[in-house]
Amino acid sequence: MSPLPPPGWEERAARAVDRGRRFDRWIPGILLDSPLSRLGYLAGTTFGFVWGSLWSTGRVERRAGLWVFRGMPGATFGRGGVCVGGCFLTGDGEIDDRLLAHEATHQVQWRRYGMLMPLLYLLAGRNPLTNRFEIEAGLADGRYIPRS
Repeated sequence: MSPLPPPGWEERAARAVDRGRRFDRWIPGILLDSPLSRLGYLAGTTFGFVWGSLWSTGRVERRAGLWVFRGMPGATFGRGGVCVGGCFLTGDGEIDDRLLAHEATHQVQWRRYGMLMPLLYLLAGRNPLTNRFEIEAGLADGRYIPRS
């Protein structure tokens, strides 16, 4: 079960998303939703595919447009899993359609930002309740807050 978020988290989450969207206005258009960002997405996918192939001990499958690498050792990915380009790297936990929808949103973010994605994600912070990318992907679907 996901932990209950602290009171007032919704307002902080809305501010984080707004701040991220304002920041996007400073990024040159050639870097967003462009052939250059697509190249970064493909590089991320290649890295994710190689990393997943090296470490996955479970089934590798294509689901919801993602390459899903299961059975990864915990030290090879963050939290419950990580999306790198078009690859979802995760352990042995349950993967349902809502989690895949969350990860597919990260895939779209990778296509938009390309190789800026890791840096922007890092700048957004580790707290999923204030990380614009996790909020936009759906905190409940990503199992950061309880599902209704």
